[in-house]
Amino acid sequence: MYQGTANLLQTSYQNPYPQYDQYYSYPYQQQQVVPPQPSGSYIPGVPGPGGTAATPFFEQTYIENILRMNLGKVGTFYMTYENNSQWNAKVFKGVLEAAGRDFIIISDPSTGKRFLLRMINFDYATFDEELNYVAPPLPPGVMR
Repeated sequence: MYQGTANLLQTSYQNPYPQYDQYYSYPYQQQQVVPPQPSGSYIPGVPGPGGTAATPFFEQTYIENILRMNLGKVGTFYMTYENNSQWNAKVFKGVLEAAGRDFIIISDPSTGKRFLLRMINFDYATFDEELNYVAPPLPPGVMR
């Protein structure tokens, strides 16, 4: 064994960058847990300084959340594909099976064919039945 290696194994690790201790963990170092500090901004459903939630939690209104609340419904989805020489716009009709942050999956009930569509191309959708939708809560003092 090298003399230098024996010395290396016996020495303890010293952090060369102590100013970054709060961001990174190093071997053999105790991590400090710092509780989040209140920012003073209103967040629906999150307990305030008094410890009680100001309003019940509702999901924020994003298209994918609205689509998720309406899975299983038949809709017509209008998509635009820029710089496409064959077709610039396309319409898909089918049952909404899944909705994610950047995609939707619909199926054609007559053929069983499924389509994975990107939300970046999504323009709008129409449905022949009522949609499920819960409006997000307003901050205190604001009326609809």
